[in-house]
Amino acid sequence: MNTPSKKYILVVQGEGRGHMTQAISLYELLLEQGHTVAAVILGSSGTRDIPQFFFDKVKAPIHKVISPNFSCDKKNKSINITRSLIDNVLKLKTFKKSLRQMDAILQEHQPDVIINFFDLLLGLYYRFYKPKFKMVCIAHQYIYFHPDFEFPKGHVLDRLAIKLFTRLTAFGSSKNLALSFYKIYTNHSDVVVVPPLLRKEVFDLKVQTEDYFLVYLVNRGYFEEILNWHQLNPKKEIHCFTDKPESIYEDYTFDKEKLFIHRINDQLFLEKMSKAKGLASSAGFESVCEAMYLGKPVLMVPIQGHFEQFCNSRDAHRAGAGIYDSTFDLTRFETYCRTTDGNNQWFRNWVAVAQSRIINELASV
Repeated sequence: MNTPSKKYILVVQGEGRGHMTQAISLYELLLEQGHTVAAVILGSSGTRDIPQFFFDKVKAPIHKVISPNFSCDKKNKSINITRSLIDNVLKLKTFKKSLRQMDAILQEHQPDVIINFFDLLLGLYYRFYKPKFKMVCIAHQYIYFHPDFEFPKGHVLDRLAIKLFTRLTAFGSSKNLALSFYKIYTNHSDVVVVPPLLRKEVFDLKVQTEDYFLVYLVNRGYFEEILNWHQLNPKKEIHCFTDKPESIYEDYTFDKEKLFIHRINDQLFLEKMSKAKGLASSAGFESVCEAMYLGKPVLMVPIQGHFEQFCNSRDAHRAGAGIYDSTFDLTRFETYCRTTDGNNQWFRNWVAVAQSRIINELASV
């Protein structure tokens, strides 16, 4: 039986590549199902470039607003909580303006359902404006609501803080969908566990193994670790993706015949991943899932002070994605890559039911 066509608006936390690629996947899926996506609201701190691939793939009107986010230290390496609090307090007037912008867009389009990809501003909008629109939240972070999720031992304050932050993004939500590395069988009223929502381009890739590492750097401060390792291993080939490669070329001297720096490009990144020995990155959920689907081992180096990525790295390790470390130790990772076959057929089977599961959950709202 066909479900009635609905009008959606997507609200996306634009600081992480993962939320944007998930939004692209769902945007395309909704259109295939005969629904309408009237607009996309992209929340961002304004300090990080929005990848061009997002604008290329999403044809609905995209509205950028300034949204609360974390701030990094001067080396652009670790999250600075104190600075984050101060910076966000100083932007309160800006956030009020963003809330008014958001309200104007939503009132204009009158959507049936709003889908929130972990943007805090939308949670604040529901807290203060109390709209009648239905909201569904989709992100890996909502797995924290499930009592069977295993947090790393200790870190009590960090655990309370991340659960509070996640709860604020979901204020007023009708349903929370937690994208997960694996099935969790027990039901819980706060959250529905669903498979990762990968881009359709991933399924078309031909997997090979060539002699190079792929590196994804969210924070360019970690480039020094990659460079130091490469200087000790000059014959090794590395392809590194980051959002501002020109700044690396300006600040560092290195062998450009073996260490390649690329601007973030979704298609090129996936092509390189499909042929790499392995992926080294911070423990972002989406890129780890893409690597797992392609059978590529992952080295996860959580951004310092980023408890969410700290949790991801341990959770993904339990799921068989790879290993975690505090530094980009590619020597240890190279040894790991030689001793694992990357066979994750159970994960591919889990991903295969993602679209039907998610569409069914949205239809019930």
